[in-house]
Amino acid sequence: MIYADNAATTRMSEAALNTMISVIHENYGNPSSLYSIGQRAKETLEEARRSIAEVIGAEPREILFTSGGSEADNQAILSAAAIGRKNGKTHIISSAFEHHAVLHTLEKLKKEGFEITLADVHENGIVRPEEVEKAIRPDTCLVTIMYANNEIGTIQPIREIGKICRAHGVLFHTDAVQAIGHIPVNVETDQADLLSASAHKFHGPKGVGFLYVRKGICVTSLIEGGAQENGKRAGTENVPGIAAMATALKEAAARMQEDAVSLTAKRDRLIQGLRRIPHSALNGDEAHRLPGNVNFCFEGIEGESLLLLLDDKGIEASSGSACTSGSLDPSHVLLAIGRVHDVAHGSLRLSIGEDLTDADIDTMIRSVGEVVEYLRSFSPIWRDLESGKKQHIL
Repeated sequence: MIYADNAATTRMSEAALNTMISVIHENYGNPSSLYSIGQRAKETLEEARRSIAEVIGAEPREILFTSGGSEADNQAILSAAAIGRKNGKTHIISSAFEHHAVLHTLEKLKKEGFEITLADVHENGIVRPEEVEKAIRPDTCLVTIMYANNEIGTIQPIREIGKICRAHGVLFHTDAVQAIGHIPVNVETDQADLLSASAHKFHGPKGVGFLYVRKGICVTSLIEGGAQENGKRAGTENVPGIAAMATALKEAAARMQEDAVSLTAKRDRLIQGLRRIPHSALNGDEAHRLPGNVNFCFEGIEGESLLLLLDDKGIEASSGSACTSGSLDPSHVLLAIGRVHDVAHGSLRLSIGEDLTDADIDTMIRSVGEVVEYLRSFSPIWRDLESGKKQHIL
């Protein structure tokens, strides 16, 4: 089996798993309790907070633990909106291909009277900082741009956008779920005010993540109850998951440079191999993309059939983000970069991990080619394209 859907989730590392088991067995106390085992759990919690903060250049008190990236995105955006409304500012800038945790939250705010501007991501899948700056108005309260796209893997010019926002006095949030643990992220250098992350994208457990909140920013609680997380996120903290997340992130940061070199070489090998398939196209910028992300469109086929047949060959992949895999609509990300509906339906995302070999990459190239050829052999759309009744797009 070749697992090539790491953008959806990664396998827990042995170190993270061992940390989680150890905390479950030994530090199972409630970190809000005053007795010894509770205080040991509290120490574990705060050590994880310090470790995570160190990796991203933050202070420990700026790390707020959540259930994952979606909750962190919601809390960041709704908090910035609340601050904006209080100051008479109800305009938010984002991009057309954000994760739905961002886009759906913005839709909610739109119904509440906020005005939303979605910046173009262009054919290469990259937001242009100058267009973000041009969109900023006196009533802009937030800019939220993802660090790296979850489908096509393009890395955004976050440092430039952060600098622009800071210069204009506008809060800047970045959904860094796909970036953290894979490329260098530093909240000070990037001038981010709010940043979201999720453990299961960098070999940690599911159901745990964090929100970076720059000191001085008052965040709105989504969950009411106890005074956990400085009163900003009620509920007993998931200490085993948080400790495992910290271990996974520290491990990922230590290996980041080495893994990036290896993954980039394999990624480029995969891209060059898939390009040999006629009427195919890479989605997103070839250079400014995550080390392990490859996303292609193949004309004349349907993505779901491609995935099922690849699964039969022992290759586990995706046609888009896991959060939208049940939808029959084409990816909003691919539509945002200008792919037409028919082509966007024939997409494939291969997000490779460090454990794959060159032989695995070659197997994927061969298998994708075979499946695409097979699907096209009985596709009426492909027949029309080849006969000239329809024009090829790719």
